[in-house]
Amino acid sequence: MNFLGSTLHWSVLLAVPLLAGFAHSAAQTAAPAPASPILSQPYPPELVQSGGALFRQDCSFCHGRDAGGGESGPDLTRSKLVTADVGGDRIGAVVRDGRPEKGMPRFAYSDQQIASLMAFLHTQQGDALGKKGGRKGVDVSDLQTGNVEAGRQYFEGAGGCASCHSPSGDLAGIASRYQGLELEKQMLYPKHPTSKVTVSLVSGQTITGTLAYLDEFTVGLVDSTAMYRSWRIGDVQYKVDAPVNAHVELFAKYTDADIHNLMAYLQTLRSSPGSGSIP
Repeated sequence: MNFLGSTLHWSVLLAVPLLAGFAHSAAQTAAPAPASPILSQPYPPELVQSGGALFRQDCSFCHGRDAGGGESGPDLTRSKLVTADVGGDRIGAVVRDGRPEKGMPRFAYSDQQIASLMAFLHTQQGDALGKKGGRKGVDVSDLQTGNVEAGRQYFEGAGGCASCHSPSGDLAGIASRYQGLELEKQMLYPKHPTSKVTVSLVSGQTITGTLAYLDEFTVGLVDSTAMYRSWRIGDVQYKVDAPVNAHVELFAKYTDADIHNLMAYLQTLRSSPGSGSIP
């Protein structure tokens, strides 16, 4: 039996005498049902603690330290997916597959890690059902756990970041323009990315500019003279260069350490061009 199965089996066995006790009481008296329902099944404290540590390490920068929600991540204590999860089946699938369209990378967690994360989230959800309170923020300290030098090496090497970005160019001073979670979001999936497009006319002429509009009927761009130009899709050929696609492709390649280390490095880029040396 794997770890997920044994954890679920343990929880079911623990619940059996409790349910039997309820049945016995109901048979002897017509007393009203308890006012407060059982909010969550109990898990071994060490399993919950392990899941909490894992959550704070990898998930708190979006979902808050207590899973109550952050600036970009939803409140998981009110998540229908967490409520419907049985033995980590829903939670495990999302964690391992990620949600690239929402900026969530995938995590290669073991069965034991999924089980501990499940125990933590179920416990947090159960506790939250009986409490009042809003979404929680994300501490800057949650995003300062990586290694700067390892992040620099990833930026210049395996991550391929240096092929499009420069710490003394477009990224100079980025940590002064964005802090904390906003910087993390820019790193994972930049807002309002600019794409280039090259349009080839029937005459053989090519026009290159910034992509301004594209649907199934029309392609439009702003050329080097700041003029907007557009064509019917059927009358031209075009090629879009979208740098943001490189960010999306990294979702399947990032390790937990890569994200933390790259974030640590970006947080050192506080100087603007001409204002001093860049680390």
